[in-house]
Amino acid sequence: MRAFRIVAVAAAAVVLAGCTTSAGHSAPPGADVDLSGQRIEVAAVWSDDEQASFERVLDEFERQTGAEVTYVSGGDELPTVLSTRLVGGAPPDVAIVSQPALVHSMAVDGALVPLDAATDALISEQFRPVWKEWGTVDGTLYGFVFKASNKSTVWYDADQLGEDFVPPADWDAFIDLLRTRSDIGGAPLSVGGADGWTLTDWFENVYLQTAGAQMYDKLAEHEIPWTHDSVRVAMETLGRAFQPQFMPGGRASALQTEFADSVVNVFGDDPKAEIVFEADFVAGVIAESTSATVGQDALFFPFPSVGDTSSVITGGDTVVALTDRPATTALVRFLASSQAADIWVERGGFISPNREVELDGYPDETTRRIADDLVNARNVRFDMSDLMPTSLGATRGDGFWRAMQDYLGDPDRLPQILSDLEAEAGAAYARR
Repeated sequence: MRAFRIVAVAAAAVVLAGCTTSAGHSAPPGADVDLSGQRIEVAAVWSDDEQASFERVLDEFERQTGAEVTYVSGGDELPTVLSTRLVGGAPPDVAIVSQPALVHSMAVDGALVPLDAATDALISEQFRPVWKEWGTVDGTLYGFVFKASNKSTVWYDADQLGEDFVPPADWDAFIDLLRTRSDIGGAPLSVGGADGWTLTDWFENVYLQTAGAQMYDKLAEHEIPWTHDSVRVAMETLGRAFQPQFMPGGRASALQTEFADSVVNVFGDDPKAEIVFEADFVAGVIAESTSATVGQDALFFPFPSVGDTSSVITGGDTVVALTDRPATTALVRFLASSQAADIWVERGGFISPNREVELDGYPDETTRRIADDLVNARNVRFDMSDLMPTSLGATRGDGFWRAMQDYLGDPDRLPQILSDLEAEAGAAYARR
């Protein structure tokens, strides 16, 4: 029996009438009912500044409803925490998880409560359809992405590249940039290969653009094998950037460089490179670990296009309900509203996929651009490794992560690497 197997519970359909807050604005749906004396528990991965910001969101819900909300930070161990709590028959009311694959397994095991019709309607109104897909299992909506990331950003040191630098318009121009900077004696590209997830993000961006959205979806669901020609084309396209002369210390050094260090290698006091790829959370590392200033000497450009379509890879945290209490329904609906997102948007370190969140609410121009690229991209897909079974897509030193590290270390082994990955994928999806 799977760890998440519990008796399925029915969803409560609670439709709440609107009212007006003391500030004169319409109350967010779900925050317009008296829940005095009700206690709600929420579990998520966030800690430190993220936890403080989310707790401000919960404070507003408490103020408007009278409910008491307790937040539990599970960190990277949240899946284990939820499994243990479910087996013990005492799940939190709401969980916010980072992997759609986990949402899928929990829904299949009967651990989740479907979202009610009113919340479904709110999400349909304020989110693009693609954001509902990752919370839908077998046609039933169980969750929505509350906090998103743009994983298609390339960051560079403006001081090193000079005031005349023009960001590359496409992949060929990007490779030309790396070659030019290498030819004048530098090693321009910092790659955090010690963390396999950074390499999977590289692949996912290239694959989405070279193979297209439909093929991306098929590969994520293992409807085509990893030995498919489209995978080889994407890997070889990526290999044009993973040249040893482009990376400080070559392949071996890149495989020993962790994500945070790859950022410091560009923006630290003793820079070893000029460019680093990763998501919008690079800005947080820059702020915490370097003296560079985001938006001034630390700038970004969108992941270089390989095809003609604007594409963005995203990750995010999905809100799901584990109890069918009216208070749970009210909180989930509140979190789905743009007014809930606005609270965290104003504090920074947050991107909402909600279309009704105004770009002017973000605290700086860099974040506004990143959010705009994400929300308005014509082609958005979730991080493929988070869509896979965890054993394949999110296990250090194994599966997808290890395959990408093997390719970075020795691209000549590509046929064997893909063959081995396909064997692991077959076993992982068979157990799903």
